[in-house]
Amino acid sequence: MAVASSTATELVHQIFDLQRVLRCIVTTSLAKDPDVGFALQGVMRFIGEGESRATKLATRLGVSPPVLSRHIAELEELGFVVRRPDPADGRAQLVALSEKGMAKVRDFEEQRSLNLRSYLEEWSEDDALEAGEVLAKLTASLNHSVRATAAGSHHSNHEA
Repeated sequence: MAVASSTATELVHQIFDLQRVLRCIVTTSLAKDPDVGFALQGVMRFIGEGESRATKLATRLGVSPPVLSRHIAELEELGFVVRRPDPADGRAQLVALSEKGMAKVRDFEEQRSLNLRSYLEEWSEDDALEAGEVLAKLTASLNHSVRATAAGSHHSNHEA
């Protein structure tokens, strides 16, 4: 069954509201890191999922290769990221977190978890699990649609 136009519009509004609230939380958070801003923390999280080529990371993050290259250079200078030649293609490089970078990501995640738990004091465990499932489903659907559009597929619920 298709989602009604009014429901989709309300969902878009809710997503924008969530983004705004998250930005406010991040900018006012006591867990701010003077060395690593929010954008770099996101890059580190993706790099922390496993050694990868920068081009693949740029695609996953939805940023251009030059933007990611600057982020990686900054993280490398801080000692959070290491690069090495890709054995499958000597022209390419693989990027991974250093031990210091892995520790920093763990610190970010622990602080975020602590903050979120305090924000959700009135929630039950079931509420949090349900929200996580719904967000994961929404993210997967949006990712699928974005990839399909990028690959040239067009989704349309309009009948001719």
